[in-house]
Amino acid sequence: METLTTRRLNRATLARQMLLARERSDVVTAVERLGGMQAQEARHPFTGLWTRLEGFRREDMHRALHDRLLVRATMMRATLHLMSAADYAAFRLTLGPALASAATGRGDLFAGVDLDRLLPVAHALLKERPRDFNTLRDLLQAEFPEAGDRGLGYAVRTQLPLVMVPTEDRWAFPRTAEFAPADVWLGAELSREPVEALVLRYLAAFGPATAADAQTWSGIKGLRAVLDGLRPGLRVFRDERGRELFDLPDAPRPDEDVPAPARFLPDFDNLVLAHADRTRLMAEEYRGRLTTKNLRVRATFLWDGSVCGTWQIERKRGTAVLRITPFEPLPGGAVSDLTEEAGALLGFAEPDAATLDVRIEGP
Repeated sequence: METLTTRRLNRATLARQMLLARERSDVVTAVERLGGMQAQEARHPFTGLWTRLEGFRREDMHRALHDRLLVRATMMRATLHLMSAADYAAFRLTLGPALASAATGRGDLFAGVDLDRLLPVAHALLKERPRDFNTLRDLLQAEFPEAGDRGLGYAVRTQLPLVMVPTEDRWAFPRTAEFAPADVWLGAELSREPVEALVLRYLAAFGPATAADAQTWSGIKGLRAVLDGLRPGLRVFRDERGRELFDLPDAPRPDEDVPAPARFLPDFDNLVLAHADRTRLMAEEYRGRLTTKNLRVRATFLWDGSVCGTWQIERKRGTAVLRITPFEPLPGGAVSDLTEEAGALLGFAEPDAATLDVRIEGP
């Protein structure tokens, strides 16, 4: 059984995530290839596609969302994702048990919540017209006074297939977005692809990977048995610690010396969330520095394929500043490449700023 080095795993994952070179693709195909994109905030997928696609334009994403080819909805790990409409329709019900587990795991929140009564009422209210969750919770609280409004809202978010309704806002959604039933928005009933199909899509986007990696990404438990069932049609490797890694036979696994350019990833990017063992992307001691106390996953940058620090944009009046904070001092070549890439990103993210500035801070 062939052993793949950590650096070879790094290059394989970067190739699938379109981070070894910007590629030409329509946005729907790109989002499917990436296995969906984390979308806790509306702007993050825009940045994530800008850093991966040649000639990406904001209006391309808007058009796909308004044409209902892309949707923003609760999916893997009970978090908001940008998905193709086809993938959402195929896999939302597949994730149903994991989403149900995420909800029932918070029993304190669900005192008095009767899902059999709640979900049809919520569906009818949202079918009548899209509503934001502040409005919906108030309506549900009046209907179910015995339950808490937060529990009602969380139950509906996780148990009822919903999509967010796009607008003409810069990042396609306002801070308080409205929701519609997925079957109504897409004009079709959802299907339920087997979990094996979801696991294969994961390997295509993030492999080679262990069963624990697939479970971390999807939120679905018991995937070792699923991968064992798929084993005859997969390639199986070992990592440098001797763990089994599963992969699609024809998936890209470039040489470890393939160059990897400077790249900036948005907050919550799936690249840094899709594996239980993230050492293919960063030193283990840096992992804790990516998550804030309120569980926000910071925006990161890659140098030579590895996560080497974080970044953020600050906007004050007409001035936009992108601050780069490396974990360790950067070599000279990294400084110039990262500064150039950051300047281009800043121009995309803040096109109306009169002044753009890139600053590298500490250590």
